[in-house]
Amino acid sequence: MTEEKKTEYRNVRIHFRVTPSEKERICKKMDELGIRTMSAYLRKMALDGYCVQLDYDSPKQITSLLRRCSNNLNQVAKRANETGSIYAADIEDLQTRLDEIWKTQKESLKALATIM
Repeated sequence: MTEEKKTEYRNVRIHFRVTPSEKERICKKMDELGIRTMSAYLRKMALDGYCVQLDYDSPKQITSLLRRCSNNLNQVAKRANETGSIYAADIEDLQTRLDEIWKTQKESLKALATIM
């Protein structure tokens, strides 16, 4: 922690009033973003003007595809070491999976670019 962070405490209160329907909307938006405390949500909105909820489905999918490719590559390497040859079907399978990974990665990067 920096010196500034060590000595800086949140001890100043800011109060404001909302209608019941406004509070309900605030709570709904907090739930949608997965933010548990109202103070964290309101502080983020007041300081930055927005909250971003990241979708982790693409990174999970990429990780899964990478695991599968790694497993297949290990199997191909093992077979090549045992027999001294590699089957064309195995290489095509690895290429197809690698193409899937690149496609998913490009889609993820495009989605991230729209956030920025």
